[in-house]
Amino acid sequence: MLKFTEDHEWVRVEGEIGTVGISDYAQEQLGDVVFVELPDIGKTIAKGDEAAVVESVKAASEVYAPVEGEVTQVNEALNDNPGLINSDAQGDGWFLKIKVTDASQLEALMDEAAYKAYVEGLG
Repeated sequence: MLKFTEDHEWVRVEGEIGTVGISDYAQEQLGDVVFVELPDIGKTIAKGDEAAVVESVKAASEVYAPVEGEVTQVNEALNDNPGLINSDAQGDGWFLKIKVTDASQLEALMDEAAYKAYVEGLG
């Protein structure tokens, strides 16, 4: 199940683990990503709190947690190759995995079709 926020984060939930990243639209707006700051494993993050920071040639931007949970894994590959976010934002360019503590928070997020309509409305 893939869900999106209005801040252009996505979460893909499998069981109780959610993989978090930014949308393709977000990476296009950022431009070339040059640095990523990832959270500590074991950190508990509330929905809407800063989960990571991404810096591009244009700007630095926070990545917010789409749901509440405990960080179980971070994408270490981004430390050496932050460009993965540009090349595969919704795949290999993921930021972190969290153990979702409140699955009901997913209901407030958009599915892919709703997110696509949302982005089209921004233009």
